[in-house]
Amino acid sequence: MFNYIIDLFFPKVCAGCHSVLMTYESVLCTKCRHELPLTQYHLDPENEAVKKFYGKIAIEHASTFLYFNKKGIVQELIHNLKYKAQEEIGTVLGHWYAEDLKKLPLESPFHTIIPVPLHKRKFKERGYNQVTTFGKALAESLSIPYDDTILYRKTYTKTQSKKNLSGRSENIENIFDVRFSEEHHYKHFLIVDDVLTTGATLEACSRALLKIPGAKISIVCMAIAH
Repeated sequence: MFNYIIDLFFPKVCAGCHSVLMTYESVLCTKCRHELPLTQYHLDPENEAVKKFYGKIAIEHASTFLYFNKKGIVQELIHNLKYKAQEEIGTVLGHWYAEDLKKLPLESPFHTIIPVPLHKRKFKERGYNQVTTFGKALAESLSIPYDDTILYRKTYTKTQSKKNLSGRSENIENIFDVRFSEEHHYKHFLIVDDVLTTGATLEACSRALLKIPGAKISIVCMAIAH
């Protein structure tokens, strides 16, 4: 009865279009789920996400789930996830995309999922890492560990979304580092992030992880700037 009263006065709304959700809907309404711009990059080994890293770092796989367009539904989702603490959005997208990733014909399976880390100061300001629920949902669905202790951010930087594309590439190279032991040698790490733009941040994360002997790198993001 209490939950009924709460829903009556504070109905749950769609994270995409803000319409009131039906009782059988969760986080996203049926209409928004059908309108999400899926990239299908997991079906294309030479997709645009992979091309971001050509000639920069060696990766085993790169893909993104959705296309990010200005003023589109995906921008709304990422904004609500990143700045309004609607972390359940990451959970929904993670479980959804995991079903696609299970079909990848990889020579080496993913061993550990690692989120792009926030600096301690940024984490304190926001209260959470917006990538956490996405990464944990992938880990749960793919039955592999999630570890946010190996990769860490040494330097505090301002929000990337407020910078232009060239600005996002500046001063990123040395802001990440790793803590590892022998058990991490020769592992295939899947780095996860929210939106892929220039790829500079993910390249820096990959270079840090490649300090681990025998490490292999793959990258998955919720969306790619399109």
